[in-house]
Amino acid sequence: MNIMEVVIPFIIVLGILVFVHEFGHFICAKLCGVGVEKFSLGMGPKIIGKQIGKTDYMISAFPLGGFVKLTGEEPGEEIEPEDLPYSFSHKPISQKALIVAAGPLSNFLLAYLIFCIYFLSYGIPTMMAQVGKLTDNSPAQEAGFQPGDLIIQIDGQPINSWEDMSEAISSCQGNELLITINRQNDIIDIPVKPQKIESKNMFGEPIDRYVIGIVSDGKTIIRRIGIFESLWEGVYHTWRISSLTIISLGKIIQGILSPKELGGPIMIAKLAGASAKEGVSSLAFFIAIISVSLAIFNLLPIPVLDGGHLLFFAIEAIIRRPVDLVMREKAQQAGMAVLLLIMLYVSYNDVMRFFFNS
Repeated sequence: MNIMEVVIPFIIVLGILVFVHEFGHFICAKLCGVGVEKFSLGMGPKIIGKQIGKTDYMISAFPLGGFVKLTGEEPGEEIEPEDLPYSFSHKPISQKALIVAAGPLSNFLLAYLIFCIYFLSYGIPTMMAQVGKLTDNSPAQEAGFQPGDLIIQIDGQPINSWEDMSEAISSCQGNELLITINRQNDIIDIPVKPQKIESKNMFGEPIDRYVIGIVSDGKTIIRRIGIFESLWEGVYHTWRISSLTIISLGKIIQGILSPKELGGPIMIAKLAGASAKEGVSSLAFFIAIISVSLAIFNLLPIPVLDGGHLLFFAIEAIIRRPVDLVMREKAQQAGMAVLLLIMLYVSYNDVMRFFFNS
């Protein structure tokens, strides 16, 4: 993979994510009657731009971010009397919070729409609940299961995938199950009592779970869905990836997961390049996943991030007055330092991971 096969997809991914995020702030500010002075894709020096009305639309030199500059954005900022009706600081807390939250919400919405379109267009890959191998001396082997058996029901409940089957067995609490199989077009009921084993979850934590001792044959089918089911799948996958991201961050804070798992721009660039090589649909799916991660990161209660601003608004709503300006400035300086440390750390992880194979 040459450098341009990485750089171009990276710029496309970042450009889409930043544009959607900042457009969320922009359009919500406009709807709330707040003036927008600048709308920039990228940070740093301006490369090109155009003034339309009172807004300067521009593309800046560094693609790692973007910003929207609102009229009266900072408390204490000097504002011309004629601009007071358009001042962000002079709007109700509810509107200010909505404008700030609109950025991350737009990223969630982007992910949702991509998932809906993807599953409507390509269907859902589904692993069949078909037996590939049997574990020696397992409950399934003793009960008479055979390779090739297709599990179609458990205790009368339909089984449409390996995931359905796994969840049904895991939740049985060790009680005997009546498993219905299709064996060469013969429908057979087999009673089997799952056994409890020690295992590990996806985060490496030890857990107890119930199994019957079968291994999948790996066969998958593409299940086509309609528009209404695709709308649900969009919600489900957006929620699932959000939950996994939040849980993973919690596990890192608890010390269960290593912070070395975190990745930065280099990792995103390499993954974007690999996704682009697989096709537009794969790249779009990758954008959806990163869009969810970006939304959650921006909602962290760190000053200078959207979550930090929302925290200030929550405090303002409780104490019924704006947070002291000096205290807010100190908090934002601390937040900027934390953000810089995070960026340095994930960049270090990237360098060690991709250039030193650590």
